[in-house]
Amino acid sequence: MSSKKLLFGFMPISLIWGYIAIAIFMAGDGFEIAFLSKYITDMRFSQEQASFVFTVYAFAAAIAAWSSGVIAEIVTPQRAMLMGFAIWVVFHVLFMIFGIGMHSYWLMVLFYGLRGFGYPLFIYSFIILIIHNVPEAKISTAMGWFWAAYSVGLGTIGGLLPGYTNPVMGETGTLWFSLIWIVIGGLLALFALRKVKIDEEKANLPVQEKMQELTRAITILFTNKYIFMSALIRIINTVPLFGVAVIMPWFLEGDPQHNLAGLGFSNTEWQQIWALFLTITIFTNVLWGIMGDHIGWLRQVRWVGCIGGVFSCLAFYYVPLHFGHNYYAAMIPAIMLGITVAAFVPMTAVFTTLEPHHQGAAVSIYNLSASLSQSVATAIAGLAIGFVGISGVLWIYAGLYVFAAILTYFIKVDQPKLVKTAKI
Repeated sequence: MSSKKLLFGFMPISLIWGYIAIAIFMAGDGFEIAFLSKYITDMRFSQEQASFVFTVYAFAAAIAAWSSGVIAEIVTPQRAMLMGFAIWVVFHVLFMIFGIGMHSYWLMVLFYGLRGFGYPLFIYSFIILIIHNVPEAKISTAMGWFWAAYSVGLGTIGGLLPGYTNPVMGETGTLWFSLIWIVIGGLLALFALRKVKIDEEKANLPVQEKMQELTRAITILFTNKYIFMSALIRIINTVPLFGVAVIMPWFLEGDPQHNLAGLGFSNTEWQQIWALFLTITIFTNVLWGIMGDHIGWLRQVRWVGCIGGVFSCLAFYYVPLHFGHNYYAAMIPAIMLGITVAAFVPMTAVFTTLEPHHQGAAVSIYNLSASLSQSVATAIAGLAIGFVGISGVLWIYAGLYVFAAILTYFIKVDQPKLVKTAKI
């Protein structure tokens, strides 16, 4: 790879439009994340039913995420991204017409769940392009930029705009508006990335060997204990991210149907707080991606991501509880989580370094873990909130971070830059 073709010393210029496409695509995908749970309960469905919609969606996303790394290698990343794009568009339209439009709970569950197969296949296949085109010692940095693009879409655009569009066009209009962003992002990626070079060795394998490679995306969990432990850490990484998106509207805004008075926040205020959190991660993803390559991948994950994350989780409950309806005070936990959750960025590099000869399978496990995170978060919220309340759910999330911090001591990985430095 010629250095003349690298931007900032690590990023192939040909991938730039891919990062932009990811941002646009995730904007469309993220429009509903901070209001859909309450929108469903406003239709007179229960909190448990709303949580189940997200749980089914997350389960489908986890399956797609698990297979995406290997699928991207055996059919090429560009074709895998096309598949994800098409799935999202088709099932979102069906979700809107037959689920939301008819107020049919089970059709919402069905089509929103099936839509969950789309976005992981689209965005995680792009990671394979990154792995194949970025120097190994710079993968953490490149992934920092990937998650920054993800946050620009999901947070700054996807998180902020609905707070302004919902009052104007309603939740249903906002959900239709998201489709426009998906189409623009999807077409941009398919056009701009069509000639990006990839390793086609696995794409040219016979069908039987392709199937064997696909099964490796599961067996690798049992043949490499470090991959298994890394998967648990990656699951825990974003549990609070998805969890607070579901439970905080009930805590801050209230839910009369379930006798939750709330703290007097409006939906627009919560949307802006959520957008602030994800906007912060734009910068912290880049920061911790770069820092991880220098101070140590797992050291950063342990102290900033896990231990720092404990305080971030608990702040979401105790800061608003103490200050009440104070918009600026409620931003404090959002800023804290924006700093700590991004410190897990080097985990992609950990996975691919642990399995250098089966990076597609390693990325598949990474992706599976990332998507299972949402399923775990919503499942915990749905099962525990009735027994331990909002505070109990957040204490559970904090406890998971402590467990992840302990796991980092048992993983042995040779970080390229640190190994090179040691030899000097």
